[in-house]
Amino acid sequence: PAVPGAAMRLAALLAALRPVLPLVLGLSLGCSLSLLRASWSQGGGEEQCPGAAGLPGARGGGARPEAADGRLVPGHEDFRPRIVPYYRDPNKPYKKVLRTRYIQTELGFHERLFVAVLTSKATLNTLAVAVNKTVAHHFPRLLYFTGLRSAKVPHGMVLVAHGDERPIWLMYETMHYIHQHFGSDYDWFYIMQDDTYAQAEQVKALVTHLSINQDVYLGRAEEFIGGDEQARYCHGGFGYLISRSLLLKLHPHLDSCRNEILSVRPDEWLGRCIIDFLGIACVSQLQGQHYHTYELAKNTEPEKEEEEEFQAALAVHPVSDMTMMYRLHKHFSRIQLGRAYQEIQDLQMQIRNLTSLTPAGEGGLTWPVGINAPFLPKSRFEVISWDYFTEQHLFSCPDGSPKCELSGASKADVSEIIESALEQLNSRYQPLLRFSKRQLLNGYRRFDPTRGMEYTLDLLLEAVTQKGHSHVLAKRVSLVRPLSKVEIIPMPYVTEATRVQLVLPLTVQDLDFVANFLDMFAMNTLDTHDNALLTLLFIYHPYDAQRVSQVDVFAGVKAMVGELEKRYAEVKIPWISVKTEVPSQVKLMDIVSKKHPVDTLFFLASVWTEINMEFLNRCRMNTISNWQVFFPVHFQEFNPALVYRGEQTASSSTDFLRDGHFDRHSFAEACFYNSDYMTARTKLAADILDRDEVLESMEVFDVFLHYSGLHLFRAVEPGLVQKYALRSCNPRLSEELYHRCVLSNLEGLASRSHLAMALFEQEQANST
Repeated sequence: PAVPGAAMRLAALLAALRPVLPLVLGLSLGCSLSLLRASWSQGGGEEQCPGAAGLPGARGGGARPEAADGRLVPGHEDFRPRIVPYYRDPNKPYKKVLRTRYIQTELGFHERLFVAVLTSKATLNTLAVAVNKTVAHHFPRLLYFTGLRSAKVPHGMVLVAHGDERPIWLMYETMHYIHQHFGSDYDWFYIMQDDTYAQAEQVKALVTHLSINQDVYLGRAEEFIGGDEQARYCHGGFGYLISRSLLLKLHPHLDSCRNEILSVRPDEWLGRCIIDFLGIACVSQLQGQHYHTYELAKNTEPEKEEEEEFQAALAVHPVSDMTMMYRLHKHFSRIQLGRAYQEIQDLQMQIRNLTSLTPAGEGGLTWPVGINAPFLPKSRFEVISWDYFTEQHLFSCPDGSPKCELSGASKADVSEIIESALEQLNSRYQPLLRFSKRQLLNGYRRFDPTRGMEYTLDLLLEAVTQKGHSHVLAKRVSLVRPLSKVEIIPMPYVTEATRVQLVLPLTVQDLDFVANFLDMFAMNTLDTHDNALLTLLFIYHPYDAQRVSQVDVFAGVKAMVGELEKRYAEVKIPWISVKTEVPSQVKLMDIVSKKHPVDTLFFLASVWTEINMEFLNRCRMNTISNWQVFFPVHFQEFNPALVYRGEQTASSSTDFLRDGHFDRHSFAEACFYNSDYMTARTKLAADILDRDEVLESMEVFDVFLHYSGLHLFRAVEPGLVQKYALRSCNPRLSEELYHRCVLSNLEGLASRSHLAMALFEQEQANST
């Protein structure tokens, strides 16, 4: 009788445990697998547990030795991550942590390749110039090194003169200079002579396939005369590559090498130095990469040279003259261009083969193959319009006129496109047909931001057959000039801490607006302690200048300046008085420029400008000394009498930059450095000689545009807003400046819709 009771209790227990049974089984299986994995990782059964690593007689196993505080024992490269708690010593003063300027510096990234070219007095103006014109622009950084003293530097070259023409001394000083100035910035250093032609793209491709963690001394390996066969140096005539790690290890021994090693050739001296102190010999092959070279014989014709060794050469030596350097560059450029075209054709063929496997099928293949499809507008406002042109005229002009002469870059663009169209037609239909152009009937072009410039040409052609029969026909062709690889142009570093010197020219007609300008200046710069100063330029008419002792037309402005200086004791606002009938912007700037240091950042303002910190910061960031000047396009509000017609002016933030336009006719505002202005002004003075009347037809913008090689950054500036005011246009200025001033006033009245409503209301009022 007890057995059934026990069975019932067992059944009840199993029923109670059934819900948690999967959990128990899972835990058991997990623990078993963990124990199994631990036994595999520890190896054989003779090894001890991690806790027994420090016991006497314990053998080393899979566990890593640790100190008592949990840190790994020094000497082991395998580190375990750990959290370091922040601790600040209360007895030491707090120091702000200074971060690096660029994240690239903080992460320890380096630029890839630095190139040094060794030149001499005899070849500085010949072979070195040829190197600079052929391959210098392909390398990220290239410097020329010479032993001359005070050598005259050819245009566009950066030259380092050591002052000693001895070859060994030049090599020693060059290596020392490279380590001191660029040793921490670059991973690879390529050293060549100016009688060497190097394929820049091939050299750059070579360093991308080499590891930077090794000591590399790569070039054309040569044996020392009477030396060990295993010890080789890199021939300097064919260039050689040195890694950063090798340069860092070599630098402490350069002085010893200079004093102890005797050699006639600088490349042998450097190779002996590297071998003696570092034990590293030159190699021509490393990590699967070959350094191919070719020794150029006399009277060699590069165009006829068909040796495989010549075609694959990274460096060619010796180059006897500039003409040979240019011929080599043309030959190797043609080879690279052929390889690029062949690669494009192979990629296009692969795209055609794979298109049939896509969901869209062959219908999804775009033209040209491999180029993005044309932009598809989603509304009529997104349609990209075509510009019509002929061989003589363009019917969409930058100044808004309906027709203008085709000239400059546009004319060259049209001529090149027509030639390319004929070349493509002849390559497709020859030898059956040969085409020649009679006339361009119609031409259309548009810029598609997704793919590039598109062209459609209607050509009147003369087709000639193989038998000499000719026929005139019209044919339409389509061409695309695709967007090339986007290149990021490095810009010099600037900060927002630069002091801005505001310059405000004032005439009698501007007196009604000075109070508002000074109030905005005080509120947005003086109250916020912004690093900005103000200089006023009082422009007196000769009649007012004669009566200044009795009646000073600028007395009220000077009183307001005095009040500001009393309110802000640390602020001084100087002014300069000028007497003239024609207030030329260039003449006025000449006066201001002489009274300020050369490193002054000027902001040439107008009396209607409302100064704010946001714009001043952009003025600082967009103006770069010896590089770029900034001419902002201010936002001009419309005439409220025409826009609102008696209604209340909208003041909400959603209406910001709504009732107005960016005044592209005005060049009154400008940001530039005094040094840049003085340089451009000197070139202008040499051009016009003593004809000062030319300055009356020019603005500061024209000076920088025609007489400086700086970037002119012209962009709309939403932070520079001006209230509506009718400007007074001086008829004594040049016709172009007067016309621009009148256009600015007319376009600043109101938009077309506002003007139409005003005319409509006026006609209704007249009809009643």
